Amino acid sequence: MSSAFTALDLFVLVAYLGGTTWLGIHLGRGQKDAKDYFIAGQKIPWWAILFSVVATETSALTFISIPGVAYLGNLGFLQVAAGYLIGRIIVAYTLLPRYYQGELVTAYTLLERRFGLHTRRFASVTFMVTRGFGDSVRIFATAIPIAIIIGPALPAGYTRPVSILVLGVLTLIYTYHGGMRAVVWTDVVQTVVYLLGGFGAVYLIGQGVDGGWSAIFAQASDAGKLRGIDLYTGFDRPFTLFAGLIGGAFLSMASHGADQLIVQRLLASSTLRDARKALIGSGIAVFFQFSLFLVIGLGLWSFFGARTFDAPDAIFPTFIVENMPSGMTGLIVAAILAAAMSSLSGSINSLGAATTHDIYLPLTKRRADDPATFRAGKLFSLAWGVLLLTASLLYRAQGTPVVIVALSIASFTYGALLGGFFLGILWRRAIQRDAIIGMATGIFVMTFVVFAKQLGPLLPGIGGTLASFSTIAWPWYVLIGTTVTMTTGILSSLTHAAPPPREA
Repeated sequence: MSSAFTALDLFVLVAYLGGTTWLGIHLGRGQKDAKDYFIAGQKIPWWAILFSVVATETSALTFISIPGVAYLGNLGFLQVAAGYLIGRIIVAYTLLPRYYQGELVTAYTLLERRFGLHTRRFASVTFMVTRGFGDSVRIFATAIPIAIIIGPALPAGYTRPVSILVLGVLTLIYTYHGGMRAVVWTDVVQTVVYLLGGFGAVYLIGQGVDGGWSAIFAQASDAGKLRGIDLYTGFDRPFTLFAGLIGGAFLSMASHGADQLIVQRLLASSTLRDARKALIGSGIAVFFQFSLFLVIGLGLWSFFGARTFDAPDAIFPTFIVENMPSGMTGLIVAAILAAAMSSLSGSINSLGAATTHDIYLPLTKRRADDPATFRAGKLFSLAWGVLLLTASLLYRAQGTPVVIVALSIASFTYGALLGGFFLGILWRRAIQRDAIIGMATGIFVMTFVVFAKQLGPLLPGIGGTLASFSTIAWPWYVLIGTTVTMTTGILSSLTHAAPPPREA
């Protein structure tokens, strides 16, 4: 086995990066307007959108971190994955039909129809700020395992910034030129690449343990690591049936029903029926994908003899460095980049779409099919890509706490966004003022819930209360935020006369 990043590894990596970039640029030919650029003219087959949704929510952190979850624990994460599927089914029959009632390009157009333009802008800006901040850190975090794997292939101190620049620049090039069509089809390729990397790891782990996978599963069973259901009903543990099915469902409803990143892909389907197949099918695919990553974690636990690591995220990269043959290491690095590039390309395109349709068009009064709108959309995508890339480079000296905080950003805004949508659907008395007050209150409250540990020392007067919040497991965040948002919006609506009947 090879522990160095060899010429063959470099060839595999360069071939992947070059091929993906060329494909994205090639797919961008023939685009005519902003609708074609942002939702591919609604001509993408449902199975390709399914792959794209799966690839988008599978970041490089997922590829690296999920094996560590099983290494340190068991298969309990699958309870959350089951909740993800439940949430998708609910979205498929509640929010998704409303998205197909007209020519929508962004999710937040629906809020304008129900409440007004200011609600649309509020939700869209919330999405842009949190998505931009969170994804810039994901780019930075992607470079961490790559630096571990590549090691001395580059001079000390250069591995992370070079990895960030290569990842960001190439993704930006094909996303800028190819739009949503390039995003979706490169996602399909990237999904295949990182799944090949995962199955390759499964094979090598089986070869490296006496008795193969039958011995691994026997050892894991004896240690209780095959346990997949936890009936604990408290709120302080994330991987329980209670938290997984309920909290996971709400998290999935928010990410797949109120987040432009995923909704935009679903809007690229030609029909509501196809969008439903893509959405629900992605939940099934994600469940099996997480099963694959968790099984890798069980195998690594047996392979390393339950060895202790400084951090869970170092477990899989250590196996790659120490045990993978030449060529396979290059494929795994390509797989990590594939997971990161799929998330980044989707973010660039969705941020460009939100800026164009939620901010630019209402201000300029231009039509969506105006050639100037098409040019503006590409420029907004380019600007967001440069901003994400620049911000990710600035995180080099910040350390892990900033990464942890940034990756929690979506947790406290998702509930507010989902609550705004459900307020519009379920409470006809609510008007624009109620929606904005509800969402703003939801974000404010969730700031203290999500960042209780960080804010406690800064706010000694309420430190005891914040300490109680800090024990709440993350799957509950979206449910809490949604509840606060809807409750506040409903109470606010009782302070004014009921509006005249209107279509939701």
